Amino acid sequence: MTGPNLRVLIVDDEALGRQRLEDLLRHEEGVEIAGFADNGDSAIEAIRTVKPDLVFLDVQMPRRTGLEVVRDIGPENMPPTIFVTAYDRYALDAFDVAAVDYLVKPFDDERFEQAFRRARKMIGLTELGKLSEQLRTVLNAGASATPGAGAAALPAAAPAALSDSVATGYLERIAVEMRGQVRVVPVATIEYIAASGPYAEIHVGERTYIIRERMQTLEERLDPTDFFRIHRSVIVKLDQIETLLREAGGDYAVQLRCGARLSVSRNRVEPLEKWMGLAKAR
Repeated sequence: MTGPNLRVLIVDDEALGRQRLEDLLRHEEGVEIAGFADNGDSAIEAIRTVKPDLVFLDVQMPRRTGLEVVRDIGPENMPPTIFVTAYDRYALDAFDVAAVDYLVKPFDDERFEQAFRRARKMIGLTELGKLSEQLRTVLNAGASATPGAGAAALPAAAPAALSDSVATGYLERIAVEMRGQVRVVPVATIEYIAASGPYAEIHVGERTYIIRERMQTLEERLDPTDFFRIHRSVIVKLDQIETLLREAGGDYAVQLRCGARLSVSRNRVEPLEKWMGLAKAR
């Protein structure tokens, strides 16, 4: 951030939309309205000259859309962004994996607070590198989908992006690249995740998806009530564990419902047994 206050730029082609965001932001502590823009061209100029810490960016505007603004500024130079849009939920799945957050018009005060708190947290954690990579996902979507009143296509050709649930703060979906397209994988469908060098293999039924992400990051962002790291290279979904197996030499493994057999590190056996409700018997 450039100063003691969070400097915010509001971009919306509708005067009422700009006023709505300004009124909400005036009630937030430590916030400075850095400027306004009512079209894509003026948004680009304002971002470059004002250098805000956060941008509320309308998607559909005259001259340039919100996606074109991001493309022209460049993901590396784009401040953290909250999209403001009238798209339906299916179209927003793409935005959900590509920005700090989104607001669907008309939005209430509570939804605004959720998005704004998330933005403040991410700015404080300086996750701008990750956001820049995620914004490329949205740009690739914009290249193949024209905004309209109906559903928009999901992004094409982009790095993996992780999307948190606003309600829980844990991962809700993971976007993975597949043959020039990006598929959104619901976390609830994952059976286990295995490390493979700098990559992580996500196993869902008979499919395996590969993303470039550290296991530590995944472990921290998955709900610990649903997922457990049984080994430095394996995270399993707890409700997929069918059997805990004791092998020769005192080693342990788990058998999953899908048939996979995975080793358990010795220092992870006891907490796993506790979760399974097993008495210590070694």
